[in-house]
Amino acid sequence: MPKDILLDDDMDVQIIDGDFVVNESTSQHQKILILSDKAEFKEVPMRGVGARRYLEDSDPSNLAREIRTEFTLDGMKVNEIKIASDLSIQIDANYTE
Repeated sequence: MPKDILLDDDMDVQIIDGDFVVNESTSQHQKILILSDKAEFKEVPMRGVGARRYLEDSDPSNLAREIRTEFTLDGMKVNEIKIASDLSIQIDANYTE
């Protein structure tokens, strides 16, 4: 389980008593990968799902496939991805050790 500096819901760094908050960060990494478009990461420009591009796609399996691909490239084992009709996403994926 990776530990990292945590972000709040607005994607701002969490600070408590003047210190960064560090804790388990798998779900945060997943959220960032899903929301990020390609070319947003200088170190790995082809990384990112860019979920906004799939909002008008009639087939949610295209989004699920892109999520699975990006998570796998990031070192996660993806067990299941469910995308509901309201486009809410449930993910069962964790980093392998």
